[in-house]
Order: sequence, then structure tokens, then C-alpha cells
Amino acid sequence: MAISEKMQLFGRKSSWIRKMFEEGARMKAEFGADNVCDFSLGNPDLPPPPQFTEVIRRITADERPGVHGYMPNGGYPWVKEALAAKMSTEQGVTIAGSDMLMTCGAAGGLNVVFKALLNPGEEVILLAPYFVEYNFYLDNHGGVGRTVNTDGEFNLDLGAIEAAISANTKAIVINSPNNPTGQIYDAESLAALGKLLETAGRRFGTVIYLIADEPYRKIVFDGGSVPGVMAACRNSIVVSSYSKDLSLPGERIGYLAVHPEIDAKAELIDALTLANRILGFVNAPALMQRVVAELQGVTVDTAVYARRRESFCSILREAGYTFTAPKGAFYIFPQSPLADDVAFIALLQEQRILAVPGVGFGAAGHFRLAFCVEDEVIRRSAEGFQKAMAKAKEGNV
Repeated sequence: MAISEKMQLFGRKSSWIRKMFEEGARMKAEFGADNVCDFSLGNPDLPPPPQFTEVIRRITADERPGVHGYMPNGGYPWVKEALAAKMSTEQGVTIAGSDMLMTCGAAGGLNVVFKALLNPGEEVILLAPYFVEYNFYLDNHGGVGRTVNTDGEFNLDLGAIEAAISANTKAIVINSPNNPTGQIYDAESLAALGKLLETAGRRFGTVIYLIADEPYRKIVFDGGSVPGVMAACRNSIVVSSYSKDLSLPGERIGYLAVHPEIDAKAELIDALTLANRILGFVNAPALMQRVVAELQGVTVDTAVYARRRESFCSILREAGYTFTAPKGAFYIFPQSPLADDVAFIALLQEQRILAVPGVGFGAAGHFRLAFCVEDEVIRRSAEGFQKAMAKAKEGNV
């Protein structure tokens, strides 16, 4: 076999999200796109805000020599300054442009962080349910994921986190608003987590980093907000992108910021910048850096997602599903009526509904629905959800 044994294994374990997306393509070809309700992929369907089009048209008209050339590996300094001002407000601490790097999306940012921090075999705590590719990113850099469950409503279980920490723990990754649950961790829980990590670090004579993955920060409901982790933990790093709040996932533009008082900051920033280069990213896309610098505070119309959430939750309640209503992001994570969530996903497919089993997120017994789809897709799914639930109750699987 030409490819590595590891990649063969990873191929067999590869994301359920992509598997269901591919199944959706097959079903749409067979039955027609209007006859399939595809909730498998978190691919924002809203167009970027009008300001994006205005800015990108103006910036692409710039024909000066060198405008598309290399810049410092961490990004344009003036772009980082613009983002730092916004992040200072979000995080409740004063962040400088020199505390930031521009990255190739949040995924690129996480890989840069893991490359800079991890020694082979060191552990990173992942809170289930979690985005499945975290484990692949950790493996890229010799790290090992240590899964810790959240509580019954997907909030932080501080006791379980404390029990999982050892001398080999390098970091914990949190994702709020969460993919796949839509949960937002409150300020009190984050403050307690920060104290827990600091105490454990002193006990083991190490630094345990709090890494916050925040691409859904701007998509919140019911007047909610996302507390800043930097107010809760000095050794914290925030990674984010414009994939969701500006609907630019294909442009691969993101950023990371370190706490201004993080341990060994200069050394860490140097390591992050080097990682950005030697991982092959070199630098974040130059054009998109210039664009997002002018779009601070601009987002898509999140009221559309709020409306869809209400519609979807009503359909699921009426059909008898049990779930915690999401506080942010654009996912719902109901309990599966069958203990085998993969089997229930098959029942949904019989109704031409595509969802992702919870086992793909480290939380078997649930399934994920992405509501970044047209309202009509949600409305016409109602009968299918009812029929799948009825069949599950009959036990005729």
C-alpha cells in the first residue's frame, strides 16, 4: 500500500460529518435536492454582509507593486492592531497587536498552537461532545487527547476535569458556543476553571494552558453573550476565525491571541510565529487580512439563525425529541430515541433526512443537526422526524 498505515487508519476513522455530507450528495442525485433535508454540515448558507462586498471590491482594485507579496509570518502589523482593539473589549484585558497572529482559519490556528506547545505524548483535555478533528490536530504534533464529559446540559463538569488532570496535562480546549451542542460556558464556570488549572499547575510544577476555540462567538441567541476566557485565566490562548460570523469558511482567514500576561510570552509568540511558517501556512491570506481589518464589528444577520432555531426546536419538540436548546452557534444536539445513534441516523435517512451521529463527537446516544440551511428545508423535515421517532418507538429497526 502506497499510503501510510496511520492515514489508512485515519481514513477509516474520518469525520462522520464528511461521511454524511457525501451521503447527502448521493441522495440528492438520486431523489433530487428538494426532496432531501440535509442537516449534516456546518457550512454557513447566509451570504457575507454587504460591507464585505464593498470592501473586497475596493481592495482588489489596488494594483500597487508588492500588494500581494509576503508580509511578516504573523500577519500585517496594522491588521493585528485592528483586531486587538476588538479582542480587548471581548476578553476584558488589554491585548496588543504583538499578542496576535493571523492564521489560516481557526483550524490552522489550533495546529499552530499545538505545534508550539506540545512535546510528544503530552495530553490535552477535550470536553465531550467536541469537534472530532481536534484529535487529528493533536496527532499532527504528537499530542494525545484526553476526553472528559460535560454534564447533562453540556456545561463544564469541573470535578471531572480536575480528576483528569495529571503531570502530563499540557492544555484543555474549550469551544463556546459549542459545536455540536450550542452551549455557552458562563463566566462563573470559566473563572472556576481558571483557578482549577492554576492550582493544578502549581501542584505539578507545570503550566496548563486554556485554549479557547471561538469561531461561533458572534452567533448567540436570546440576548446572550460569550464571556472572555482571558478574564478567567492568565495562561490562555484564544483561536478564532471569520468562517461563521462573516460566512467566509472557504477564505481560510482566522487569528489567535495570547493573554498579555501569559508565561514566557516572547518565547511563546516566537514559537507560534515559527510554527505558522514551518507548517506550510507561511502566512494567512494577504487579501483577506486586509479585508477583515475593515470589518471589525460586522457580522451576518444572526436573527436569521435565531428564527431557524425556534422553528427547528418547535418541530423537534412536537415530534417528541429531548434536547437542550442551543444558546449559540447553529446546531442542535438531541438525544437519540435509540441507544445506537448510528442506527437512528439510518432511520432518519429513510425519511431523506441527513444528520450526524453523536459518536462522531465523542458523545454516543445523540445526533447533531445543523440549521444553517434554508427555512423551507427545516419546515419540510417535520413529517420525517415524526415518522423516524414513531419507528424508533416501535422497535422495528
